[in-house]
Amino acid sequence: MRKSLRRAWDGLTQHFGALFEAFRKGDAWTRLSFVVMGMGCLARGQIVKGLLYLAAEVAFVLYMALFAWQYLSKFGTLGTVGMHKEWDEALGIYKRTPGDNSMLILLFSVMSILLIVAFLAVWRSSVLAGYKAQRLKERGEPLPGFVQDVVSLMNERYHVTLLTLPSLMVIAFTVLPIIFMILISFTNFDAEHQPPGNLFTWVGFQNFFDVFWKDPMKSHTFLGILGWTMVWAVFATFTNYLFGMILAIMINKKGIRFKAMWRTIFVITIAVPQFVSLLLMSQILHDQGPLNSLLKQWGVIKQSIPFLTNTTLARISVIVVNLWVGIPFSMLITSGILMNIPGDLYESASIDGAGPVRTFGSITLPYMLFVTTPYLITAFVGNINNFNVIYLLTKGGPLVTDYYQAGKTDLLVTWLYRLTVDKQDYSLASTIGILVFVICAVLSLIVYNRSASVKREEEFR
Repeated sequence: MRKSLRRAWDGLTQHFGALFEAFRKGDAWTRLSFVVMGMGCLARGQIVKGLLYLAAEVAFVLYMALFAWQYLSKFGTLGTVGMHKEWDEALGIYKRTPGDNSMLILLFSVMSILLIVAFLAVWRSSVLAGYKAQRLKERGEPLPGFVQDVVSLMNERYHVTLLTLPSLMVIAFTVLPIIFMILISFTNFDAEHQPPGNLFTWVGFQNFFDVFWKDPMKSHTFLGILGWTMVWAVFATFTNYLFGMILAIMINKKGIRFKAMWRTIFVITIAVPQFVSLLLMSQILHDQGPLNSLLKQWGVIKQSIPFLTNTTLARISVIVVNLWVGIPFSMLITSGILMNIPGDLYESASIDGAGPVRTFGSITLPYMLFVTTPYLITAFVGNINNFNVIYLLTKGGPLVTDYYQAGKTDLLVTWLYRLTVDKQDYSLASTIGILVFVICAVLSLIVYNRSASVKREEEFR
């Protein structure tokens, strides 16, 4: 952590140091480029480059003056005038008059702030380009023309050409929505504050306080769902992993015939779309479904077993059904690794008198954990956010009155979905989304950095 902060500080001082040097040692044209972009290039004959910088500044100023400022000026309040009725003297009726739109104010303000950051990067490039041109001219060296700059983008700076468009797409479709979602969690954007009819505004950390202690029902719901989410993630990850590994060991064991056939049988479950299997299992386990009907016909039960409507049975059911869709993946992953474990390790263990259980615990499992720790972390985080299994089997039910808009099998991610789609409680949903990210990030970093895969990466090669 300290090294990362040190590198960030060094990079920051380097950027500001270059600008300070350009202002201190630059001539009048270079210093003028701090205010009028491209002047340092125009004064030294780099006409096209200078005009491009100047055009970027003009476009930015026009964008800020004609579009962005009307939103940035209201960013602190997210609007003050909502949709209202005004009397139309000519028609003699009341007409609805649109007011501020909090959603657009927030969205375009975030977009404008990102554009300001991008403009500052271009501004810095303009200043340094003018200062570089000044130094080259002072040393009597030729200045590169526009054609040479374009050629360099196809040769030594080709990485800039390739990465510019993808980077812009990441910023537009990943960074911008993430920042927007984070900011939503600090507002009261819910069903009662829906623009354009109503405004929403900033509430600070109110949503986080509600989730943790201030609102008893919300905090009870969050802690209850968080506990079940962790239990689900642990069972869903490690049961699939262990049973998949055991299945792979059984299939790869010497003397087993038709290994390809057995692998194919289990892989068929992967070929069937997961949502089809889950919807089918949901119908089979229904109170009036085929399984209960069959058990009643055989006289095994008199009343339907509430596989999906009883809290305990529903939780057990989703874990068991998840084995069906998860074990084949683990079997395929572990099969390839098992084939690469050196055979002399097992021969040595056999000579020393180790049995199958001791061999598994001392050789197979440590080797597998060493290689598959990153996969386990990914699987664990994926199960924390495993929307399909829960929603398609139980839809988060059974619903209870002591939970806030949630059921007993809801995970944090399905609760978030329910809050967003069913109840339009976007601010609380955004808060839950941030907490899910923090939980996943912290657990992933701690486990990965403490794992043998990182500490002893030179072994088992």
